[in-house]
Amino acid sequence: MNQVPYGETWKCEVCGRRWNTAQIPSEEYWGIMRDMRRMRLSVIGVAVFFALVFGLLGLLVSPGLFLLLPVVLPIWFIWYMPWWRRKLRSRVRDLPKWKLHPE
Repeated sequence: MNQVPYGETWKCEVCGRRWNTAQIPSEEYWGIMRDMRRMRLSVIGVAVFFALVFGLLGLLVSPGLFLLLPVVLPIWFIWYMPWWRRKLRSRVRDLPKWKLHPE
């Protein structure tokens, strides 16, 4: 399977047909791209938040709080990331499907 950027045309080497991705409605496509970007940024934001909180607490309160990091990381990888992946997969499954026609 080939990946073709939105708005470009792809020609099949086997059958010679040309497929134009501009047949996909642009509002829907860019809406999906914004939603996926928002999902990625949300997980990055949560990670940065936890890093800042632990960094500041470790520096300002007690360096011993850095020892709590190995306790929090499993929570991140065992609970939050699988939840986030399920949410992402659910959104991807519910995306519209387009039937493109060869030119």
